[in-house]
Amino acid sequence: MKPIRSLTQTLCVVLAAFSSSLVLAQTTTNYPNKPVKMVVGYAPGGAVDVVARTLGQSLAAQLGQSFIVENKPGAGTNIAVKSVITAEPDGYTLMMAANALAANMALYQPMPFDAEKELTAVSLVGRVPVVIAANPNVPYTTVAQLIAAAKAKPGQIAFASPGNGSTPHMAIEFFAKAAGIDLQHIPYKGGSPAITDAIGGQLPLVAVNALEVLPHAKSGKLKVLAVLSPTRSAIYPDVPTITESGFPGFEASVWYGVVAPAATPKPVVQKLHAEIQKALQTKEVKERMNAVGGEVIPGSSEMFANLIRSERQRYEKLVREANIKPD
Repeated sequence: MKPIRSLTQTLCVVLAAFSSSLVLAQTTTNYPNKPVKMVVGYAPGGAVDVVARTLGQSLAAQLGQSFIVENKPGAGTNIAVKSVITAEPDGYTLMMAANALAANMALYQPMPFDAEKELTAVSLVGRVPVVIAANPNVPYTTVAQLIAAAKAKPGQIAFASPGNGSTPHMAIEFFAKAAGIDLQHIPYKGGSPAITDAIGGQLPLVAVNALEVLPHAKSGKLKVLAVLSPTRSAIYPDVPTITESGFPGFEASVWYGVVAPAATPKPVVQKLHAEIQKALQTKEVKERMNAVGGEVIPGSSEMFANLIRSERQRYEKLVREANIKPD
């Protein structure tokens, strides 16, 4: 009788595996068959929110289901990240992530999450460069002149950022190290108050993403010294890049990408990736990314996973060397 029981057990295992595979295949084929939630760790109206809504509209048109943006600001996006990590891994909870996903693993102790293990990289979407902008009354109008002024007065030239550990803050710290200068960092609670004080002359410089400073650059209230990207921005066609300013290979951009809970079925991830790649080729998505000062970046899921890993390592080194603490 033992061989019979063994055969029965084997058949049960095979049938269970077949049934599971069939359910997964049906799930993938029918995916999505209900609205998909796209979590954003920032308040409505910002660049990450705009990118998420733009991509969501394109995916909804392609897949015939709503992609609903859910804003969960707070704790430097950690609240949003943790909500996605603990969500059902079925492809119906996604996140539009940015640099904070990688940076927060270095900034916060103990480490609040492990994005490389607890999330799946679906697809990189695009990037928007950080810009260095100055009050129009300061005596320098180029990066070279700023560096000369900073070397003449080490630690005395201040720059504002949206906060300690924010992407613009880290970008300028990277730049300062590359340029061999010492700038004084003044953290603010968001980009708007930082920009306001730079316009008012309370401090000479501000670092923010390209979109935030655009109306003030157009009105002449601020002058943009450089975009920290290898290519010129569509909304600042006349502003030199950091490469053109003497730092070839340097880049400090805000990147955006879609992640999902780690156990999300691979076929679902593959389908999402393929649909996102298709969306990135549409005129609407390209134009919207250009409108916020950025560009789309097609690529594999592996490329995005490698970016998250390399960015975490890059931020870990900077946080340690510059002793950066989160707000």
